[in-house]
Amino acid sequence: MSQRAHAILSASAAERWINCPPSARLTENMPDTASSYAATGTLAHAIAELYLRKRFTATIGPKAYAAELKKLQASEHYSPDIDRALAEYYDLVERTYLSYANTPHIAIELRLDLTPWVPEGFGTADCVIVGGNALHVIDYKNGRGVPVGAEDNPQMLLYALGALKHYEMLYDIQHVIMTICQPNIDNTWSYSKSADTLRAWGESIKPIAQTAFDGGGDFAAGDWCRFCKARATCRARADEHLALVGYGDKLPPALTPAEVGSALTQGRNLVAWLNDLEEYALSACLAGEEIPGWKAVSGRALRQWDSLEAAFIAAIESGIDEAMLYERKPLTLAAVEKMMGKSQFATVLGEHVYTPPGKPTLASATDKRQAITDRPTAQEDFGKPA
Repeated sequence: MSQRAHAILSASAAERWINCPPSARLTENMPDTASSYAATGTLAHAIAELYLRKRFTATIGPKAYAAELKKLQASEHYSPDIDRALAEYYDLVERTYLSYANTPHIAIELRLDLTPWVPEGFGTADCVIVGGNALHVIDYKNGRGVPVGAEDNPQMLLYALGALKHYEMLYDIQHVIMTICQPNIDNTWSYSKSADTLRAWGESIKPIAQTAFDGGGDFAAGDWCRFCKARATCRARADEHLALVGYGDKLPPALTPAEVGSALTQGRNLVAWLNDLEEYALSACLAGEEIPGWKAVSGRALRQWDSLEAAFIAAIESGIDEAMLYERKPLTLAAVEKMMGKSQFATVLGEHVYTPPGKPTLASATDKRQAITDRPTAQEDFGKPA
């Protein structure tokens, strides 16, 4: 199986170092913070690579596949949910592969050279399919949190550039399609560019990449701070969020709509920053470092059974009716669909499922969902009886 490494200017962090060039060197020697989510994502990628190699290449046979899959599924981070999510990814790859008029070439976990645009740059694309004049780059995301868009996504653009360079001597590539598959939150998003437009974008970021590699440029806070290793202690981020205090001096007393929008944007980012700051301070206190005015303490302790089975046996032996110890609850719609599988669920229960309008919620203007309003349209106004 391939081993994923990271460059100083990694493709996965491209949005950050393009917008905040000096962050690349600032975080260069900061340790990575491992999480169960990241470990689960790494495992999902390994299982996906194994399956796709078996399906599309001759690099692994059935026995070796079964043995390797068994090892991966023995991981503490494995659950059947991974297989259900990956089934959608496999289906996407299969449909893309079959969409070509002639049998295309497919590469799994392809190492890409990004040095023509990014110093010492490289990356690994999950799946690349090329044939005729079309190149398709597919990236699997296991995340359940923030939807990742493909449109003008710097990571995908760099992968596409690397893949274009890799195959341009063999194929007359005119169109490049980039697709992100994030099945855990039903987010699959494709975006395309002409090969020439993609090359032009690559040229435009070369000086930015060189500045970032040299440690130059200006720090800048934004959405790209989310996964920065310096996000808790970065002074530029702190300065931007602390500037929100200035809204207390605004005149007249009521904020204008423009000020409300600006304050909401800063406020949401402020909450994220404070959460990062608390996480950092707790880790520092637990490590013995002093954070003036703060300390680590034990949180509220909740009672637990040492053995649920033994406790219930004791309760039943004391005369408690066993039925009184359990609640009967119907499974949720999503749980029934997982149990039955999407195809059988749609056939048997599809007619009993409906989707009511979602409760209105506030979202950023960059959100791809359609804006809604309670204000009647002109047509509705004119249609009202006098």
